[in-house]
Amino acid sequence: MNILVTGANGQLGNCLRNAAAKSADNYIFTDVAELDITDRDAVAHKVRDENIDVIVNCAAYTNVDKAEDEPEFAELLNAGAVRNLAEAAKSTGATLIHVSTDYVFGGAAGNTPRRETEPVNPTGVYGLTKLHGEQAVEEAGCKAIIIRTAWLYSEYGRNFVKTMLSLTASKPELNVIFDQIGTPTYAQDLADTIFHIIEQRKLDGNEGVYHYSNEGVCSWYDFTRHIADISGQKECKILPCHSDEFPSKVMRPPFSVLDKTKLKETFGIEIPYWTDSLAICINNLKTQS
Repeated sequence: MNILVTGANGQLGNCLRNAAAKSADNYIFTDVAELDITDRDAVAHKVRDENIDVIVNCAAYTNVDKAEDEPEFAELLNAGAVRNLAEAAKSTGATLIHVSTDYVFGGAAGNTPRRETEPVNPTGVYGLTKLHGEQAVEEAGCKAIIIRTAWLYSEYGRNFVKTMLSLTASKPELNVIFDQIGTPTYAQDLADTIFHIIEQRKLDGNEGVYHYSNEGVCSWYDFTRHIADISGQKECKILPCHSDEFPSKVMRPPFSVLDKTKLKETFGIEIPYWTDSLAICINNLKTQS
């Protein structure tokens, strides 16, 4: 099969490169330099000319706060570009695997893991534009798997883990939010899951919305404590604080734990516990440095 990957230089795209290295399929990795996915004609030509069977969209506008100041650009990348990919997939019969976010649930109340069928209620531009991306896929009517994820980190790019590794190594004290609850997601685990779905040829007949994060639950405070413990940073004092102590333009989801039952049962996937995956990532970062 021919698989087109967009956003290949981001966290998930780089992790998918790792996974695809052992595949007999033809993976075509692109970022904006190779393919501008906001260009409808360019996308259509690429999908048709390369005889693409599967599109994996790893590209997105992900700066949650900055999106409030750049709503048109966020909409272009998170919805307009997704529409281009979905329409190209529809025209050729390809399958689109699109990555979305827990932010579609916004400030929804509750303390039970979010199922795919729950009502969505994004509270900021980022979440709203990602929801528009999901809706664009549905409206195009292509074969599609939408995977919502949360709290993504990896060895690549800027992310919470790398930021906290730096801060806990350089500051004597750190205040971290304890009243936002979710699950960290190691991008390599998500990439391996996408790769598994493609390799097992489990696309047709399993279209729909799915959730993926690592197993378990924690706050940003718990997350940071584990980052420090695993990395051996003992000098920094890590203190819990409330969300309102860090004013933001966007209300973050207070509880965004995702229920992965549907994905696990459909694709026969075992999901690693978040602390196990965190240890792997931090050890990899130590090795790289």
